Amino acid sequence: MAPRLRILTYNIHKCRGLDGRVHPARIVEVLHEIDADIIALQEVLSIHGKREEDQAYFIATELGFNFCLGENRRLNGGAYGNLLLSRFPLRAIQNHDITKERREQRGCLHADIEWMSTTLHVFNVHLGTGFLERRQQARKLVSPEILHNLELHGARIVLGDFNEWTRGLASHLLSVHFQSVDILAHLHRLRTYPGLLPFLRLDHIYFDPTLKMERLTLHRSRTALIASDHLPLVADFRLDSPARPEHQQHLQRRNADRVGA
Repeated sequence: MAPRLRILTYNIHKCRGLDGRVHPARIVEVLHEIDADIIALQEVLSIHGKREEDQAYFIATELGFNFCLGENRRLNGGAYGNLLLSRFPLRAIQNHDITKERREQRGCLHADIEWMSTTLHVFNVHLGTGFLERRQQARKLVSPEILHNLELHGARIVLGDFNEWTRGLASHLLSVHFQSVDILAHLHRLRTYPGLLPFLRLDHIYFDPTLKMERLTLHRSRTALIASDHLPLVADFRLDSPARPEHQQHLQRRNADRVGA
């Protein structure tokens, strides 16, 4: 049987719930309910030296997960950005700057995750709120610098808060280059945000065809409905084969060049 993996994306809104309380332990409770293997969080604020205010460290410690924080900017004296957590080892961590000039600093946090003798390339994204801003960020994401780097030899997963109120260039480009979740087929709805009365779809998951998605859920527990304005989007995958065709071709060309050298 092919190995299986549970992964989620979740904008935690600095752990500020709909009741106005900043409560990281409540986010941890939601994550415990889901029991995912890899977790991509956006809008994480970590103020060093203060237990629950250091949200990245607190959440990772409570879960017992490996973690890396991609700091995009400073906020209230702390690091603010995207967080990746994993049951498995993290390697080759890089936070790509995808900021558009004169707009809020944004990033794409990339980490290689060792899973079942293979490497997953996980990209945690939080795009901007401006239409032209997202178009520029989408083009940068699909460039050889980030998602189409030929040195990436495993399956890629791109997920996060894309801030697209309607289908835009980011959704189009990623759907061309990756598999995307059929949210209507799995959830019987097209909208997921905000959690209580959804009228938009902001959270997305894209992946290579070597990964087969078996199940997609929007986690709507009592705690999740109040812990943040977003809800966790959860996908269960299995891995069919470890390498993408273009990477096999790249390796063959590289080996041929070495033989001829």
